[in-house]
Amino acid sequence: MPTITLETVIDAPIPICFDLSRSIDLHAISTRHSGQQAIAGVTTGLIGYNETVTWRAKHFFLWLNITSRITIFDQPRYFAEEMEKRSFIKFKHERYFKETAEGSIMVDVFNYTSPFGALGIMLDRLFLQKYITALLQKKNRVIKHFAETGRWKSVLKGYSDTPRSYQSKPDRQVLAHA
Repeated sequence: MPTITLETVIDAPIPICFDLSRSIDLHAISTRHSGQQAIAGVTTGLIGYNETVTWRAKHFFLWLNITSRITIFDQPRYFAEEMEKRSFIKFKHERYFKETAEGSIMVDVFNYTSPFGALGIMLDRLFLQKYITALLQKKNRVIKHFAETGRWKSVLKGYSDTPRSYQSKPDRQVLAHA
């Protein structure tokens, strides 16, 4: 099972980074090149604990529908999403947030198991792992850009105007484990 781990340093407070990383609207912006759209579940705004989103996107010349659910949620330090309706046998994307002198570090840990047995393992090595890594890196660059330039205000509506005083709106369930 491949594991992709990425660290992104962001000059912004954790609550902004946390909320940008779970923003359906920002995700759609970062994946615009694949025509990705949220078509069911939470389709705009912030996704929270036990909520689902179904994305429709074109990858490798195929239109895919992928449904994932937020299965663990510890605002604003950690959350995990897992695929329910699958293209993969297993898919779990965890995001950790740590405060630093420079702002925040966002750590992605992405575990997945491809279908098709030995063929899937070969496809992982040949291109799939690189493709998924590039998608995650692109999303992280967009999160970093929005967080550091103040564009976060256009996505996270209804919050204080200054980054240092930003307070993430608490979700209905603050800490939950599946």
